[in-house]
Amino acid sequence: MLVDAWLPRAARAHPERPAVNGMPYAELLGVAREAAAGLAARGVRVGDRVALALPPGTDFVVALHASWLLGAVVVPHDLRLTPEERPPADHVVERLERAPVNGTSLAATHDLGAPAFLLQTSGTSGTPKPVTLTFGNLLWSALGSAAALGVEDDDTWLCTLPLSHVGGLSIVVRSAVYGTHALVHERFDANRVLAALTTEDVTLVSLVPTTLRRLLDAGLHEPPALRCALLGGAPVPPELQRRARAAGVLVAQTYGLTETCSQVTTQAPGDPQADAGPPLFCTRVRVAEDGELHVSGPTVAGGGELATGDLGTLDAEGRLTLVGRKADTIVTGGENVAPTEVEAVLAEHPAVAEAAVHGRPDPEWGEAVVATVVLRAPADQEELRAHCAARLAAFKVPKAIAFADGLPRTRSGKLLRRAL
Repeated sequence: MLVDAWLPRAARAHPERPAVNGMPYAELLGVAREAAAGLAARGVRVGDRVALALPPGTDFVVALHASWLLGAVVVPHDLRLTPEERPPADHVVERLERAPVNGTSLAATHDLGAPAFLLQTSGTSGTPKPVTLTFGNLLWSALGSAAALGVEDDDTWLCTLPLSHVGGLSIVVRSAVYGTHALVHERFDANRVLAALTTEDVTLVSLVPTTLRRLLDAGLHEPPALRCALLGGAPVPPELQRRARAAGVLVAQTYGLTETCSQVTTQAPGDPQADAGPPLFCTRVRVAEDGELHVSGPTVAGGGELATGDLGTLDAEGRLTLVGRKADTIVTGGENVAPTEVEAVLAEHPAVAEAAVHGRPDPEWGEAVVATVVLRAPADQEELRAHCAARLAAFKVPKAIAFADGLPRTRSGKLLRRAL
């Protein structure tokens, strides 16, 4: 099935509306057409894989649309990786080159069955895997997100997530589909994001729990235009939810994966009864006998049903509560312990800024529950263990607690539990 190419369609409908970092849609289309001509002069053809080795920003978005105007597949590169670690491509774009369009053949449509992105998973549970997402996957994801969060003509969605992963890319794609504005920062900087939320009429922002906490620590309070902070990447501790509400920040928790083109479930903004919310209208989630979440629908790469490796429950209204990763479950003395449950309890202690829980081989119990904690105020191991013991069954209380200045995370903010 063919649909109008998203950037030309938005430029026709809203030529003067800002598209990315204040650049109007008509200008973005003109620059993207010239960049497409530059790529064509380098030999880029339909179906070629074009790697974007560019930092997040306007040039990245221009190169993305330029590649699609030529019918190429976009391969975003994480600039922190060595060339050997990056996914293969036919062409690598390290700087934007423009040329006269002249007779360059540019696509007016997107084929919903054609590949749009070749991405890598975040690699939190092992070696990153390649995932191909089609234009159809992207379109259904954008429509599902719009149904969950709404779309306003003056929306500005602030992106501080890497554009080498689906969380950041989906913001740029949705904005083109909707004809709205994407404000793209090269990296997360708490002071810069705080200023944008305060002065730049940002209506939506995508964050992870760690970056939300840093913004609240920096003084975020009642951002004037913000109608929703989409929060994903990890379970959100209750204490952080309470802090956000007290600061006047309306949060919508979400759960998603690269293989599902970002969002699977999304909480209605501010819904106090939901955890990660109900599935998008086009997505189906079922819980297998062992508690693993299985996802199907038009956003799933390759079609079929995806076994996610995540554990969760669905309530009577279909709202999802995440329990954790299947592979992260700690088996101690024959009892299963979900690290996220213990982390949430530790995070409720006023001295704890962040906590990570994992299993350690133990000759008596098989595995012992242990924790690594980042403090915001003085506290010792026994104080924190007593705090846990008052709220958890004895087998869930960490046998040992270590202290660190920070926790290992991916660039997109996900905890690297295997690096603990």
